[in-house]
Amino acid sequence: MTPVTDIATLETLYGDPVPQSLTKVVSHITPHYAKWIGASRLVMVSTVGPDGTDCSPRGDVGPVVRLADTTTLLLPDWRGNNRIDTLRNIVTDGRISLLFMIPGVTTVVRVNGKAIVTVDPSAVEQFVQNGNHPRSVVAVTVRDVYFQCAKALMRSQIWTEGGGHNGVPTPGELLRERDATFDSDDYDTHYAERAEPKMW
Repeated sequence: MTPVTDIATLETLYGDPVPQSLTKVVSHITPHYAKWIGASRLVMVSTVGPDGTDCSPRGDVGPVVRLADTTTLLLPDWRGNNRIDTLRNIVTDGRISLLFMIPGVTTVVRVNGKAIVTVDPSAVEQFVQNGNHPRSVVAVTVRDVYFQCAKALMRSQIWTEGGGHNGVPTPGELLRERDATFDSDDYDTHYAERAEPKMW
C-alpha cells in the first residue's frame, strides 16, 4: 500500500472542513455539554505512552464522570483487570481523549485534554458504589470539547433496536449555543436526509 506521507496531499484529498466542524469546538464544558456528559454512563478513554496508544471503555450505573468545574472532569477508576494501561500512560504522558456515548443517541461527545492520576481523598471519596471507593481518580483538564457528527453510528445502526434520547441537547442546540442565529430546528430535522447520500 502506498502511504500518504504529507499533510498537503491529505488536505487536497479531502478538501476544506465543514465550517460547523470548526465552530462547534469549545474550550470548556458549557451548560449544554455538561447536561450531555452528565447523561452518559459510558466513555471511551484514549491515552498515549512510551509503548504506544491505548483505548478502553469506562462505565458506571450513573454519570460516568463528575464535573468538578467547567474545565475539569473527574473519572473514577473502578475495579478492573489491574493492567492499568490507561493509568500508566497518564502517569508518563498525560494526553487523553474521551468519547462519551448514550444509548439510542447517534451523536457522541469528544473531550481532549491533559490528565493526572490522583489518590487525594477529596477526589476519591466523592465516588462510592456499594460502599466501595475507587483506588484512584483520573482528573482531566479540558482542552477542547465538541460533538462528533452522527454518520459513524448511523452507518453502524448500533442503536436501531431501541434506546432513547434522554432529553439531551441535540447537535443543532449545541451549535446554537455557540451561535444564537443558527437554525437548530432545520439542522436537526433534516440532518439524516442530508447525511444519507454522504455516508460512503
